[in-house]
Amino acid sequence: MNIGFLGDIVGRPGRTMVKTHLRQIIQKESLDKVIANSENISHGFGMTVKNHKEMTKAGIDIYTGGNHSFDKKDDYEEVLAHPTALRPTNYPDDVAGRGVGIYDVVGEKLAVISLMGQFAMPICDNPFRKVLSIVDELTAQNIAHIVVDFHAETTAEKRVMAKLLEGKVSAIFGTHTHIGTDDYDTTRGTFYVTDVGLTGCVDNIIGMDEKIPTKKFLTGIGGHFKINNSCKKIMQMFVLDIDSNGKTTKAKKIKIYENKPMEQIAI
Repeated sequence: MNIGFLGDIVGRPGRTMVKTHLRQIIQKESLDKVIANSENISHGFGMTVKNHKEMTKAGIDIYTGGNHSFDKKDDYEEVLAHPTALRPTNYPDDVAGRGVGIYDVVGEKLAVISLMGQFAMPICDNPFRKVLSIVDELTAQNIAHIVVDFHAETTAEKRVMAKLLEGKVSAIFGTHTHIGTDDYDTTRGTFYVTDVGLTGCVDNIIGMDEKIPTKKFLTGIGGHFKINNSCKKIMQMFVLDIDSNGKTTKAKKIKIYENKPMEQIAI
């Protein structure tokens, strides 16, 4: 099974990079499924029905979420009713959507878990206890191909999750901070990276125009973050080969800067 995973896609610049490059990557890498974190797809906050359709047409098959999954008040219920769209599973059970999706991929079952950390995040269930219970349930169903998007603020949370699930899942992709890290590795068949890195503007602050975040740091007074659509763009994703036992055997990062050759880093 060959899968691709994109980190936080931020606004129109991110969507533009996906539409420009993803189909070519899918063909070149023979990808069976593409997963992407979707919580910043629409103007940086949430995902609209329109943009869900747009990105699906561009090649994304499954969408994970985060703390902005519910930002588009007029759209999130319809979006999360779609089987391809997930929100963090440790939100309360009575909110819209679901956090675990099981999909048929080349004769195997692929389970995708959307999970959110605790530090500086909305109040939610303990992600560590929650995910252990879910993985046990999936394993009892003989589902070996399990991918986790852990949407969390701190490296400590993500490293704990890596050790907790080592050897139990196929991959753990860290998202949320938008800054790609270089600690990607595969241990006991489990791929891990602290943060995949954003797809969108790379020459400002986490994909957003720098004026408001800079003002907040200088004065303590915040405002509404905006996306500058005239920017230098980047696309970042990982490509994994997962064997029949659910173990990652090969992995590489693909990084594309606008108007530059694609960079591929084998792991």
